Amino acid sequence: MSEDNNEKLLVIDVVGMTPDLLRHMPRVRQVGESGFTAELGTVLPAVTCSVQSTFLTGALPREHGIVGNGWYFRDLGEVLLWRQHNALVQGEKLWGVVRRRRPGVKVANICWWYAMGADVDTTVTPRPAYHADGKKSPDCWTWPPSLHDELTSELGPFPLFTYWGPTASIKSSAWIVAAARKVMPDHDLTLVYVPHLDYDLQRFGPDSPQAVQAARDVDATLAPLLDDAEAAGVRVVLLSEYGITRATRPVDVNRLLRREGLLHVHHNATGELLDPWTSRAFAVADHQIAHVYVKDPADLERVRDLLTGLDGVAEVLDRAGQAAYGLDHERAGELVVVAEPDAWFTYYYWLDDANAPDFARGVEIHKKPGYDPAELFLDPEDRWVKLRAATTLARKTAGLRYAMSVVPLDPAPVSGSHGRLPDDPDHGPVLVCSDAAAKRDRFEATEVRDLLASLL
Repeated sequence: MSEDNNEKLLVIDVVGMTPDLLRHMPRVRQVGESGFTAELGTVLPAVTCSVQSTFLTGALPREHGIVGNGWYFRDLGEVLLWRQHNALVQGEKLWGVVRRRRPGVKVANICWWYAMGADVDTTVTPRPAYHADGKKSPDCWTWPPSLHDELTSELGPFPLFTYWGPTASIKSSAWIVAAARKVMPDHDLTLVYVPHLDYDLQRFGPDSPQAVQAARDVDATLAPLLDDAEAAGVRVVLLSEYGITRATRPVDVNRLLRREGLLHVHHNATGELLDPWTSRAFAVADHQIAHVYVKDPADLERVRDLLTGLDGVAEVLDRAGQAAYGLDHERAGELVVVAEPDAWFTYYYWLDDANAPDFARGVEIHKKPGYDPAELFLDPEDRWVKLRAATTLARKTAGLRYAMSVVPLDPAPVSGSHGRLPDDPDHGPVLVCSDAAAKRDRFEATEVRDLLASLL
């Protein structure tokens, strides 16, 4: 294997980066000044797990099977989001393509999704420690295992509570970049995921002052890693999965289905829980896309008519409609609904907040049967929310059990979303590359795998 660093590649997924935001990112733009900047297509749904899987396999969701950030696992009878095992992604990945030409290529994955179990040399991925008494501690999973102690000793524990939730901030992205700087010199291909732009663009909207500041913060955080790559002669690609657009209209798909007697719940001490086994129809909400699972084909026409008439729904896709977008996989819902540009889908299925499950007010990405952007906020209607959060944090620090019930049940604060295909290229994904030889004006998401392979 050649030791020439020109045959090494750094790929940074800057989630939410768009041509519009790139204007505020001078260090990232500098990469394109010596190479090129191009429009980048995405896939439906334009969400992290689906798009990253397309980047790495060159395939559409119908082929790689990642139809969203989660779906209804029919064989388990459960809605599961944010799974981590790489075996869920079907198709040959980027590193397999490269190794057929260059056996022995060393690959590092720093926080791209579906990292666990991937056939790469080095992995770092968020993975909390779940204690026997119910507590959750920040942590990460690494391969090789010794890397965990090296990173934790040098950088501190993975900052889970700034990676997502009301306290999400640049700190998590800074930790990831620092880990990448440590790992990159020993690898030929280094994949890095930087999440920070997701936060304030959803909180305040993509046209807000906070969005501009977030872009500047990401640019400054990336600068040392980009400087390392430039000094070592490593090729660089920065890209994004989607752009976030202003969306302030929440749409309650599951509440409609429940009022129509199609969605069923059961009750226990934690509140009302979605009952997918007995429901005739329910939705797995995922930003501006929702997979609607319909148990009996005889109900399809009725459910389609209900969804078509719901304010905020732009399209209702049956299997033929899904095929037009490359989304017709067995994991997809019998129907897929796409929101209008200013709308997004809630997962809420209860009709009275007094009956909401206890996890609804917490940051519980694995318990909620759908995505919840309200987790980015402290409840603005609770005047004591900060005091309660501080008290809960003190209980955690003291080693006591705790429940961080601070998330609002009113989704009104959410100001940005994504998932549908972009209407304006300036607000869609973008690709920046340091190698002018590969220059084109536009790449499709399905072409990214082979572009990256060619750069290696």
